[in-house]
Amino acid sequence: MQHPPGARATFTTLGVPGPMVRALKARGIDDPFPIQAATIPDLLDGRDLCGRAPTGSGKTLAFGIPLVATVHHGGKAQPRRPRGLVLVPTRELAAQVCRELQLLGKPRGPWVEAFYGGTPFPRQVAALRRGVDIAVACPGRLADLINQGCVDLSDVEMVVLDEADRMADMGFLPEVKRLLDRCTSRRQTVLFSATLDGDVQVIVDRYLTDPAVHDIGGDDHHLDRSDHHFWKVQPTDRVATAAKLVHHHGPTMVFCRTKRGADRVSRQLESAGITSAAIHGDRSQSQRDRALRSFHSGQVRALVATDVAARGIHVDGVACVIHYDPPADHKDYVHRSGRTARAGATGVVVTLVVPAMTGAVKRLQRDLELPSGLTVPDPGLPTVVRATPRDDRRPDTTEVDPSPRPKAKRRNGSTQYRGAGSPRRRSGQQRATSPRATSTKRSKAGKNHNRTTGAGTRASSSAGTRTRPGRQGASGRSGRR
Repeated sequence: MQHPPGARATFTTLGVPGPMVRALKARGIDDPFPIQAATIPDLLDGRDLCGRAPTGSGKTLAFGIPLVATVHHGGKAQPRRPRGLVLVPTRELAAQVCRELQLLGKPRGPWVEAFYGGTPFPRQVAALRRGVDIAVACPGRLADLINQGCVDLSDVEMVVLDEADRMADMGFLPEVKRLLDRCTSRRQTVLFSATLDGDVQVIVDRYLTDPAVHDIGGDDHHLDRSDHHFWKVQPTDRVATAAKLVHHHGPTMVFCRTKRGADRVSRQLESAGITSAAIHGDRSQSQRDRALRSFHSGQVRALVATDVAARGIHVDGVACVIHYDPPADHKDYVHRSGRTARAGATGVVVTLVVPAMTGAVKRLQRDLELPSGLTVPDPGLPTVVRATPRDDRRPDTTEVDPSPRPKAKRRNGSTQYRGAGSPRRRSGQQRATSPRATSTKRSKAGKNHNRTTGAGTRASSSAGTRTRPGRQGASGRSGRR
C-alpha cells in the first residue's frame, strides 16, 4: 500500500491496523515521523528494506508496527520457534525495543521477549519452551541458546537488523551472518544503519532481495538540531560546571572515558546536590536496568556513562549531553551527542575542555566541521525544546546548590552516598562496616572474652561453685552480644 504523494501522512493512510492506530493515539502518538511514513508501506507490503536513519528518528516504530502486524496475522508461534526476530547490538537497546513492541502488541498481540547476556538462562529457556512470537536478541546470547538446542530460527518470517553499523563496530557481523543463514530463505529482511558501506553493504548485498532503500540521513543528521559548545575549564572546575548545567537544563547525560571515572563523577555530582547514577560495562544487568529506570522516571537527574553505553541508551527527553571527558574521535562524539535532540526535540551539547586536551579538541572540531575555538563557561544557556507528550518524566523542581556540600559523616567515619547506582565508598576512604562484618567482630570478641573468663569459671568450679553457660554475670553477657 503506497501513501498518495503530497497528502498528509497518518498511520491510518499508511495502512496500520486500526487497533494499533488506537493504541498509538492513546499514547499521544498521532502523526508518523518521516522515517515511519517512508518505510511502513513498503514493510507492510512484505518488501525487504534498507534504511539509513539516525538514532532517535523513530526507527523502532518504523519496523515495529509491520513486525507486530505480520507476526500477529500468522498466529501463535510453536515452542522454541519464534516467527519474528530483531537483532540489536546492546542489552539496553534490546530491553527498550522489547518494551516498545510489547506496547504495540497490547492487549492480545504477539508475545515478545528479550534475550541478552547478564540475565539467567533458565528463565529465557522457559519462555522459549512456552512459545515466544518475537525474539529481540543480542547476537551472542542468541547463538548460545541455539547451540544448546533451545531455539530454532527456521520459522522466522521477518528479521530486523537494528543499528547494523554498531554491530559491525563491535565485531558481531560474522555471528549475524550465521544467524541469518539459519532463517528460512523466504523471510522478509529489514536493515537499519547510520552508514551503508563496508561490512554493512556486504550484508545488504548478500541477504536482502531487491530492497526498498530509504535515506533520511545518518547519525550526524541530529547535529543540526543541537547547540554545540566547547568550554575551556580547569580540571578542578569540571564537577561544579557540570552540576550547574544539570541544574539548569534537567535530564542530562554525562560521558566519561573510563568506568572508574564514571563512578567518581557520579559520586561527585551527588556531593554537589545532583541526583545521579552511573552505567558502564562493570555494572550488573540489574544495576544498569535500575539506573535507566531511575533516569527515565526522573528519580535521578544525571546519568553518567561510558562510551560502551552511548549507542545503547534510548531515552526521549534528554535535554543536555556533557562530554566530561572529550571523546576519542568524531564518531564517538556523534554517538554520544545523539542521546539528545531526539524525536523532534532540540538539545544542548557541552564539551568540557581542560588545557591538556585543547589540541585534540581542535582536531575533533575540524573533523566534525564545527566552528573551532573555545569559550568560557556559561551555564545559563537557553532552555531546549523538549519532546512532546511521549515523555512521561516527572518534573524535578528541587532547588539545588551546585557548589560542593559538606559530606555527611556516619558514626564509623565513612561517607555515605545515596545516589541510585552509585558505589557507597569513595576511593581512599575507610571502608564502611556492614552489619554482617560488625556481627562477626562481636562474635570474635565474645569468643576471646570467654577464653579470658574461662579460667575464672574453672577456678570457681574447682571451689565447688558451678556456673551454667550463658549466666556468668555481667561480663559474660557483654561478651555474648
